[in-house]
Amino acid sequence: MPKIKTHRAAAKRFHVTGSGEFKRNKAYKSHILEKKTRKRKRNLRKATLASAADRARVRKMLPYCN
Repeated sequence: MPKIKTHRAAAKRFHVTGSGEFKRNKAYKSHILEKKTRKRKRNLRKATLASAADRARVRKMLPYCN
């Protein structure tokens, strides 16, 4: 079997936790920040986990992150 290529864009966006879930950063934090509240921007800083529905898709893009 040939090696499987890692999806480089996904590799830059997701990191595997110890329990095998995928950590990701939140969207909507790059521009048009004046109209967003301080609380909303503060919560966007925190990382979160990729949803269970997307887990299989991310795992397929990152075959070597076990």
